[in-house]
Amino acid sequence: MADNKLLKTGVIGAATMIVCCFTPALVIIMGGLGLSAWVSGLDWILLPLLVVFIAMTAFALIKKQKSREQKA
Repeated sequence: MADNKLLKTGVIGAATMIVCCFTPALVIIMGGLGLSAWVSGLDWILLPLLVVFIAMTAFALIKKQKSREQKA
């Protein structure tokens, strides 16, 4: 059960970071709110978070596969 929660968190987080990093969605939202000056510094936060969430997803998948192998 904890494996599924970790996997869901990793996948949702990675998907969110991909949308924010690789599409102009965040730039449009921040510009609409009048916060476009902060957009230039977001890469320092979003790209490391993307790496963390992808690593979390990989860890959860490896952990889930090992638990399946132990049950079999």
